[in-house]
Amino acid sequence: MCELSKTTLLWFILLFIPVINILAYAGIIINFVKSFGKFQLRQHAGAIVLPFIFISMWGFDPQTKYLGPANSDDFKDKHKALLKKSSGREWTEAIIFAVVAATLIRSFFIEAYTIPTPSMERSLLVGDFLFVSKVNYGPRIPMTPVAFPFAHHTMPLINTKAYWDGIELPYYRLPGLSDVKKGDVVVFNWPMEADSPLLRPVDKRENYIKRCQATPGDTLTIVNAQVYINGKPAPNPPGEQIDYNLQTDGTELNPKVLEDLGITYYEGNPNPTMNAEAAKTLKSYSNIKAVTPMIQPKGVADPQCFAADDNHKWNADNFGPLIVPKKGWTVKLDSLSIPLYKRAIQVYEGNKVTLVGKNGIMINGKAATTYTFKMNYYWMMGDNRHDSLDSRFWGFVPEDHIVGKALFIWMSWDDNGSFLNKIRWNRIFKGIH
Repeated sequence: MCELSKTTLLWFILLFIPVINILAYAGIIINFVKSFGKFQLRQHAGAIVLPFIFISMWGFDPQTKYLGPANSDDFKDKHKALLKKSSGREWTEAIIFAVVAATLIRSFFIEAYTIPTPSMERSLLVGDFLFVSKVNYGPRIPMTPVAFPFAHHTMPLINTKAYWDGIELPYYRLPGLSDVKKGDVVVFNWPMEADSPLLRPVDKRENYIKRCQATPGDTLTIVNAQVYINGKPAPNPPGEQIDYNLQTDGTELNPKVLEDLGITYYEGNPNPTMNAEAAKTLKSYSNIKAVTPMIQPKGVADPQCFAADDNHKWNADNFGPLIVPKKGWTVKLDSLSIPLYKRAIQVYEGNKVTLVGKNGIMINGKAATTYTFKMNYYWMMGDNRHDSLDSRFWGFVPEDHIVGKALFIWMSWDDNGSFLNKIRWNRIFKGIH
């Protein structure tokens, strides 16, 4: 094909470079069909998208003849009139190239993301605009390839699906710079959208952003809001905050004090949210009688928490111990473990799990006493510990849901700020740690 069109060896070499090979493939195909007199944009598009149909059809067409190598100077001089493009076609090709290039960049290299909720405050604020790297953990090959460009799962304005789930590809990830590490701020697809009524494909589930607290094989425990990994206290993020019970001598706090200390009152919550440093400073004020962390006691089950039952009396502040599944790890299945791992086995790894009586467990119609996991899993939590819907409430994040690593803030917009203070200038180009 390259020989017939006199396409240089460099284009062939580019076929072996992931992502770049998509553009190289298109260039080789276009040069090849030009050599057989196919100059129209629709012919090029047909040859790129459905080569097995169009190229085969032209191969049996007696009117289709080889005109010479399209990449040669003689060919370009001889067919100058046919190769000349109208301004409309030039614009069309430019737009198509821009859309394809931008889609490839978003899919395989870097993508913009906006913080919509306060679950990561005060590390990340509502209105922060981030760049998320797909390269760090390895770009994920699109699993739902037929989709409208630049729309995630829903078309703007008309609110219809922005993708077609008639074609779904298996999960595959290109090599990355590193694995997901504890402490990384990670963007991932929310696993709960696998359920009815949404039933979205993996890569079209809503994007969430949290901090990775535990990686595959770790044992996670939360004691009085402190995370422990494998029995050792995990480093607390600098922006971590919880709710406090605040008692004053009856006087109101100056709003400027609240702003300076980063203390927030969220709608529907009468208790202020702050980090440990702000709480320590507040205690020194003469009109403050007490600043007490709002910690749920151990042994009191929160029915909203993941796997909470009579055997797992867990809540957001006292949780676990829990082993995060690792690829190849075999877990013993019984009445204690099945509430923890049933969803991963059934929903994320595609098995049918049936409970028979009190202790009987069947997987895909066969009695099972153990199960070996096929994927790695992660435990994600928000830095705003009492205002975050995270793994404590819905469980593990499978590796095929990982989107990328948050790198830095390129813009920060405060909807509540005054006209001249809408932009948080001190946050622009701030790295994420």
